[in-house]
Amino acid sequence: MKHPLIKSTARDSFGEIAPAFVQYSEDVLFGDVWRRTELALRERSLITVAALIAGGQSEQLPYHLRLARENGLTEGELVEAITHLAFYAGWPRAATALQIAKEVFGE
Repeated sequence: MKHPLIKSTARDSFGEIAPAFVQYSEDVLFGDVWRRTELALRERSLITVAALIAGGQSEQLPYHLRLARENGLTEGELVEAITHLAFYAGWPRAATALQIAKEVFGE
């Protein structure tokens, strides 16, 4: 089954200064890794959101929360995952993620 195109923001953000980064983002990350059939897009989104939160990488979280909703995760499921992560990734990281989710979900 072919996955729909995942829109990367890399071209708009870095296209002028880092064309190779854009190519890797579009062709390798979203063109290959995200299209592998061993995991559904929904699962890949949940894993990505969890990894970003656990690693304290909140800069990419708004994009991936939006993508997770596009890939079938509900706001309730995402909030539950963040709450669960509080005990494994740390309370401050979960609190930051919840604040970002609140902003994203309020759009």
